[in-house]
Amino acid sequence: MSVYTDIARLPDFRNAVLTIGTFDGVHEGHRVILGEVIRHARREDGESVLITFEPHPRKLLFPGSPLQLLTPLDQKLELISAAGIRHIVVAPFTLDFAALSAREYISTFLAGRFHPRSIVIGYDHHFGHDRTGNIRLLEAMQDEFGYRVYEIPAHLIDQAAVSSTKIRNALKAGRAEEANHMLGRPYSIRGTVCRGAQLGRQIGFPTANIRPAHPDQLIPATGVYAVRIKSRDTWYRGMLNIGYNPTVSEEHVLRIEVNIFDFSGEIYDEEVELGLIARLRDEVKFDSLGALKEQLQRDRIHALSIPSF
Repeated sequence: MSVYTDIARLPDFRNAVLTIGTFDGVHEGHRVILGEVIRHARREDGESVLITFEPHPRKLLFPGSPLQLLTPLDQKLELISAAGIRHIVVAPFTLDFAALSAREYISTFLAGRFHPRSIVIGYDHHFGHDRTGNIRLLEAMQDEFGYRVYEIPAHLIDQAAVSSTKIRNALKAGRAEEANHMLGRPYSIRGTVCRGAQLGRQIGFPTANIRPAHPDQLIPATGVYAVRIKSRDTWYRGMLNIGYNPTVSEEHVLRIEVNIFDFSGEIYDEEVELGLIARLRDEVKFDSLGALKEQLQRDRIHALSIPSF
């Protein structure tokens, strides 16, 4: 995989087969599109090229709204590469770029920069100022610029029954397993282990406090989850609490804390990755630390009983 961030210095792609989008989540529906791009590139003896944008367009166009990304850029690039795309172009999304008319978007950006042999897009793709461009405009201009447009049939994407919005809604409601089904993998959060109050040690459940690496990433609903955690290239099982620790704290500060099963050692300041497997229960305020400990013991047994875990 090659990644390009300077659109003024792109190579001459051989028979470029393009697709364009934000691809947040790189979910099952996205993988239908990526698979079609790769298929067309092989058929046309060309190179698969995916164009995405940084920052996410909504961050620039709607600065007052929380972004709630499913996959920050580094994770998104890894997932797209793993799907088999050969070239990824990360185009800077600016106000000037957003102001391009749909025709300017095609003539100066797509055709002018990439000289595509083919463009493969989903049936509902829109682009240009006020999202006025669509597949019909791409088709109307294809003879002028020498490319061909291939539309992903609606039924192929609809079969996946997936959208980034549906995944966000599932995660915000705590339906981790539903979100994972649409993603085709456990929802992942990367972050740094930082020091906490170390109260978990007192009851036999030491936790690693996680500071997410990307402030714009969606944090799922509060509660206790069965998770897997990657530390130093090794995956461990564990259970995660997302919440406010009401039993031991009156501060209304959201914390992400994971108890790693069958693990010992210090990992402060290290980068880790969490993969959510299933939500076990709501966060609850207990009458005592003893009651909390008893519940955590039950949570561990519950987590370990999950077949996919």
